[in-house]
Amino acid sequence: MRIAVQEAAFDPSAELAGFGQGRADVGAVVSFTGLVRDDTGQMQALEIEHYPGMTERAIAALVEQAITRWALADAVVIHRYGRLEIGAPIMMVATAARHRQAAFEAAEFLMDYLKSRAPFWKKEITATGAAWVEAKESDEAALSRW
Repeated sequence: MRIAVQEAAFDPSAELAGFGQGRADVGAVVSFTGLVRDDTGQMQALEIEHYPGMTERAIAALVEQAITRWALADAVVIHRYGRLEIGAPIMMVATAARHRQAAFEAAEFLMDYLKSRAPFWKKEITATGAAWVEAKESDEAALSRW
């Protein structure tokens, strides 16, 4: 298991290279990379804040839960903070499991909980100012399936 909360950019392909390989118990690897998007056509950047230490512990607890629930062989979560430009990778989840269903479900579980429960705060930066991103009902509703 690896968890990284970092300001620096990361290369999803490099992070995924070799993940799950060399293990006889892994039959599936699933990965997801989230990118900064501009839904309004006015955003210049996204700024993410977090509480160091608290954030890593919260993510570690989610990953441990996923590892136990789906018998994962391995998992990686990378999440950035600071100022991120449009199109930049913001986060990555990768899961390795014996079977694809477990790998997919665990990855979706982690993505849903990272989106709504990990202690990050997002601010959209535009030419006219900045505004905190509000929680969405759809993100909360996604948790009901778990």
